[in-house]
Order: sequence, then structure tokens, then C-alpha cells
Amino acid sequence: MTNLIEMSHISKAFGGSKALHSVSLDLKAGSVHALMGENGAGKSTLMKILAGVHQPDSGEIFMNGEKLDLKSPRDALDAGISTVFQEHSLLPNLSIAENMFLGREPTTRFGSIDYPEMSSQTAKALGELGLTLDPSQLVSNLTIAERQFVEIAHCIQADASVLILDEPTAALNAADVDVLNRNIRRLRDKGKAVVYISHRMEEIFELCDTVTVLKDGALVGTRVVSEITTDELIAMMVGRELQDLFPDRTGDKGDEILRVENLRITETSQPLSLTLHKGEIVALAGLEGQGQQRFLRSLIGRYHPFAGTISINGKALKMPLSTSSGVRHLQQLKVGFVPEDRKEEGLFLALPIAHNIAIV
Repeated sequence: MTNLIEMSHISKAFGGSKALHSVSLDLKAGSVHALMGENGAGKSTLMKILAGVHQPDSGEIFMNGEKLDLKSPRDALDAGISTVFQEHSLLPNLSIAENMFLGREPTTRFGSIDYPEMSSQTAKALGELGLTLDPSQLVSNLTIAERQFVEIAHCIQADASVLILDEPTAALNAADVDVLNRNIRRLRDKGKAVVYISHRMEEIFELCDTVTVLKDGALVGTRVVSEITTDELIAMMVGRELQDLFPDRTGDKGDEILRVENLRITETSQPLSLTLHKGEIVALAGLEGQGQQRFLRSLIGRYHPFAGTISINGKALKMPLSTSSGVRHLQQLKVGFVPEDRKEEGLFLALPIAHNIAIV
């Protein structure tokens, strides 16, 4: 296989922070190339340079042997490089179809936007991923998983030569991941170069041909996936051999700190009860849309369940909690909440980091 993309000695700094130190990466046509590393290793920065979002301080990028000068995401898309970013980039006030063709809308012979054509092409792209969503539906009405699939469909629909997928399965269940993997293999077999960023080891070994590891903004190495073990890959990422991925479970539990009894999300749903003790992790599992989101939001007052009681450190709270003060009440009881969509619900993006951390 020939090199479709060559990134040579790429360096990038943000203020006094060096994000990338002379990193080189080759992408071959007809392959899936995993890019791995711990958080902050430089993976997203390197890919944002290839996507035209950032410009490197030094280094060069070549495509089919010709030097690229990517000043913007439009330049990258025009060159045949399409990206699904880790942070969703869809505009919630526009429809799925309008997002899919934003900036490149098809037009009629009279010069107006050809909405039927746009809707037809969108439905076709969604259909390839097994989705039956209405192209005219507003993105704001979609679930997180559905938004992720629309992002992926948008990337595929662009018919680019290089596709960058940054944590594409973070919001998907197992069945959705299988659908995505089938489409990635289909794109690989069509001669596309796919960059796949993920922390899920099983996906890397099942899907990818080659893996490159970054650490602290520097290149650790590139290996053929079939010639490396999971332990060797982890050692490349963390810089040392790991004896145990997780500490042994002691089985000792502390005092009870949370009790939920007979919580019914709706009038027809089955009652759910659970307890949580100090030093314990309780998993809440289920397929997308089975009530996990509404259950957790019931505990902080963002959703009103049909029935149920909740106690924190032995103190009973009247359900439903107040929509306006439930979160603040729980904060006073030292209960934190991290929402599914951290960008939209968990952060004030216009405020500095210090303000976001200090807000109570």
C-alpha cells in the first residue's frame, strides 16, 4: 500500500505548552490506522492540524506526494480530508439535512437551494448506517448517539479520501458499534485511509491495521496491529510495563450513602431500587434509551419521576426534587453530577476554566 498522507516532523505549541514535538505520521490508502495515547498525548491536536483547524508551528504535510497548505477546515475538505471530531460540531438549530450540506448546498437551475435533493442525499447517507431518521428533523431533538451517527454520516457523505474518526464510539452501544465497524471496513476496502482514535483496546485489535502511539506530544512508535499484544500496546502508551490494570477488589464496603427505593420513571415502568456504599462503584447498564438518563436526572431534579423515594446519608428527600433548586440542593449534600453531554450541559464554554471549576 502506498502512502496517501505524510505528516513530517509536525510541532505545535499553545502559549508555553508544547502539544506536539516533531511528530511524523504516514497514512496508507486502504487501511485503518489507529492513533492512541493517554489523555493529553497530542492525538486530537495532530488530527486537527490534518483537518485544517490548527496550523503547525513547523513541519510539512504531503498528500500523494504533493505538499498541502491547510489554512482552514474548508481547505482540508477540498483536499479530500473529512473529520468526525470528538466534540460534536452539528448546529442544533438546523435540520439534519442542513447540517449535512452546510456550506455546499445543492442548488436548482434557478440558483435556489434544492431541498428535495438535499433531503434525498441525506436519507441515503443515513440509510448506509442503518438509520431511518427524518432528514428534516432538528438536530436539537436527537439523542447523543443519534447526533454521533449523523456526524459520521456527514463524514462519509463527503466522499473524502481520508477520514478522521476521533472517539466515534464513545456514545454508541454495542449494536451501533457493529454497524459503524462494518462501514469503516467498507470504506477501507474502497481505498480510503481511515484514522481511528479510541481508548477501547478491543476495537483497535478488531478493526485497525496499524497503530501509532503518542505520549506527551512525542511519537513513541508505529506498529502493525497483528504483530503487537495488548500488554505491549499499553506499555507503549504509559511508558512502562503494567502488572495490574486494576487494583484488587477488597470486598469491604463502608456506610450506606445513597438509597433509591421503588423509583418509577413513568406510570407504567417497573420500580427500581438500589443502594450505594462508601468505597463502592455501582454500574447502571442498559441499551440506549432504556431510562438511564431519566433515572439519573430524577436524582438531581432535572426529571420528575412518577414515584419513588431517595435518601442520602440517611436523610430522606421528597420526590420529585425541585427543577430549579434540585442540583444546588444535591451539591450541598456533596453529590456531584456529570452529564452525558458535557459540552452542552456541563460547561460554560464562554467562561474561563477557573470560573467553570469554581461555579457552585
